[in-house]
Amino acid sequence: MIVATVCGVKGLGVRGGLLLGLIVVVVLAATGVWNPFPGIWEWIDRSEPISEPDVVWQQRVGGTPKSVTIAGDTVIVEQRTRVEARSLTTGTQLWERKADWAAVAGGDRDAVVAVGKLLVKGYELLDPTTGAVRRRDDAAVAVWTYRNLLLDARCGQATDCTLSAWEPRGTRPLWTAFLPGVHTGMLADNPGLLGTRRLGASRIDGEVAGPEAIPPLLGFPVDGRVHVVDTATGRVLQNVEPGRDERLAVVGGRLLRITATSREGGCYFAISGVDPATGREVWRRSGVNLRTADYAGCVQRDDPQGARNVLIGVAPDGREVVIDGYDGRLLQVGADGQKLLAVDDRYALVRSADKRSILGRELSVDRDRWTRPAGEKSGAALTPYAAVIVEEKPSRLVAVEPRTGRELVALRTSSNALAVGPHGMIIGEGREIGYVRWGAGAPVAPAPAEGGAPGANPGGDYPPPSGPGGCGPKRELCADGG
Repeated sequence: MIVATVCGVKGLGVRGGLLLGLIVVVVLAATGVWNPFPGIWEWIDRSEPISEPDVVWQQRVGGTPKSVTIAGDTVIVEQRTRVEARSLTTGTQLWERKADWAAVAGGDRDAVVAVGKLLVKGYELLDPTTGAVRRRDDAAVAVWTYRNLLLDARCGQATDCTLSAWEPRGTRPLWTAFLPGVHTGMLADNPGLLGTRRLGASRIDGEVAGPEAIPPLLGFPVDGRVHVVDTATGRVLQNVEPGRDERLAVVGGRLLRITATSREGGCYFAISGVDPATGREVWRRSGVNLRTADYAGCVQRDDPQGARNVLIGVAPDGREVVIDGYDGRLLQVGADGQKLLAVDDRYALVRSADKRSILGRELSVDRDRWTRPAGEKSGAALTPYAAVIVEEKPSRLVAVEPRTGRELVALRTSSNALAVGPHGMIIGEGREIGYVRWGAGAPVAPAPAEGGAPGANPGGDYPPPSGPGGCGPKRELCADGG
C-alpha cells in the first residue's frame, strides 16, 4: 500500500505533487490540525520600517489618520469614522470607538477625549486610557478643546446660545456666557475663531503641538460682529462690528483692528490694538502688512499670520517682523532675504538669506541662539517640547531643543511628523504610525512662558511693558498667578 502511494506521487510529476501538497494543507487547515495561512499572510503583509534608525514601535491603524495626539501615556488617533487609543509605550490598541470627530483636551495628567457625530447635537468625554465615558452632553453644537479648559456652546434658538467653560475633567461649568447665536460654521470640534493663522510646513501636521493653553480672550464671529469673551470669567467684553476696510482679530489679550486702504494702486495697512475692557486704543502701527488682504481691492479675507500672542507681518522695506499682540512691540525684525518658518511666544525659526541654514532665535533677547545646515525646501514647526525640522533630498525629520538647538533625534524617513510629546514624537505614513523616543529619553520641559506674553528685550530699543504687561495679559507669568 505504501509503495503504491509513493509510486503514484512520483507519477504525478512536480506540478501534481505541489497540487497534492496544497490539498493536504487545505484539509489540515479545515480540520484544525495545522493552519499555516495566518503566518504566511502576516509575512506577506509585513510593514517595512518607516524610519532609520527604527522606531520604538510601529503599528498599522484602521484608517488614514485625520489627527494624532499624545495624551499622557496614550496616543489618540482620529480617523474618518472612528477614533482609537494606543499605548504610548508599546503601540498596542487600548480601545476603539465609532465617531465622526474627536479632539483632546487637558494635559498629561487630566486629558480627556471629546467625541461626537456630525450634524448630531452633543458629545461624550472619554478617558484616554480606558475609553470609559466620564461625562456626556446631549445639547452642545460645538466644542473647543484646550490644555487647561474645554468650551462648549448650546443653542435653544438660532439667536439664543450659551457658551460654557469646563475643566477638562470637571463635572460642573466654571462659567457660562450668553452669545446671540453662532455662525453656521461652528459645528463639531474646534470651529474657527478670530485669531491668527499659523505658518505651515510640508510633512508636519498642523496640530503637531497638541492642545494649547486657552488664550486670555477669544473672538467669536456672530452675524458679522465679533464678540470678545474673557476666558477667565466668561464676561463678554466687546460686541463690535468691523468697519468697511477693517478686519478684526483677537490676539494676545487685545482686540486688533486691521485696516487695509486702497490708494494709488497699492494697499496701505494700519494696526490698532484695543483694550476690550475699556475700548481704549493701547498701541498702533502703520505700514505693516499682516497678509490679510489678497490685493483684489485690498479686501481682507484672512486672519493675520502668527501664533499665540504674536503676529507676523511684512515691513514696508520687505523684511519680516514679529509683533507682540499685547503691546505692539517689535520682537524681531528679520534681515533682508530671511524667511520665517515658525514662531511662537518665545522662539522663531528663520531660513537664512542664502537658504543654506536655519537659525533659532529667542524673541525675548532678539538674537540668534543656534544655527544648523538646511536645504532650500526645509520646513519647520515649533512645539512646547521640540522644534521639528523637515529636510528633503534626502528626506529627514529632525527634532531639536528650541532654545539651544541640541539635536534630540534625527531620522532618515519620508514620514510625516504627526504629534510631539515630552519624551518623543509620533511619525506616520499612510496607515502606518510609529513612536520615536528622544535620544536621551529625558523630557524636554516647556519654558514657563508657555501661553503668556513674550518677555522684555533687555538689549532692544523698545521698553518692556509696564504694569500687568510684564506678567502677561492675565498675570499668568507672575508668581502670584494673578
